[in-house]
Amino acid sequence: MNDSEETLGVVYVVDDDDAVRDSLQWLLEASRYRVIGFDSAEGFLAGHDPGAIAVAIVDVRMPGMSGLQLQDELLARGVSFPIIFITGHGDVPMAVSVMKKGAVDFIEKPFDQASLKSLVDRMLDDARTRASETERRRLSEALMAKLTPREQQVLERIVAGRLNKQIADDLGISIKTVEAHRANIMDKMKANTVADLMRTVLAGGGLQQ
Repeated sequence: MNDSEETLGVVYVVDDDDAVRDSLQWLLEASRYRVIGFDSAEGFLAGHDPGAIAVAIVDVRMPGMSGLQLQDELLARGVSFPIIFITGHGDVPMAVSVMKKGAVDFIEKPFDQASLKSLVDRMLDDARTRASETERRRLSEALMAKLTPREQQVLERIVAGRLNKQIADDLGISIKTVEAHRANIMDKMKANTVADLMRTVLAGGGLQQ
């Protein structure tokens, strides 16, 4: 896999119809996506990368595990790929059901290739954004985990806009001790300014109460 493929993301095509898989692979590889096909939901579960930036195009009706059962299994595993369902037997209640569970769209065969490609483009953009946010949150949480309980108390007050003297009064410690804690916090959080500190805290979802 080259860098452009890795950046664009992966499209998983899960369909027992060889012709459908081949046509989708041709369409999407022409747009420089890395396409991996599976002829069954079971094969996909065994062979996909749950950490990939990806979108899954899944047939609703397949021998063995159906596309809807696959969606339930992915949800149970905490895998949040955007899912585009394709089917020749769709109906409105089924579409509503899968959309409520997080599917991106529900397209009946034969589908419009240009519309599907545009949808995949959009969903992989969203997947990249979510992956970037998840990584920022993970890094932020890892940095905050390095703080001592006292440093966390000081950080809470810095984020709340309290001055050093106010923080000292709040915690019953000296201003010099606050300054020392503040310096340690900035170092551990890899922040040069309070604005940097705030961005890191917010990336981690804020301070836990």
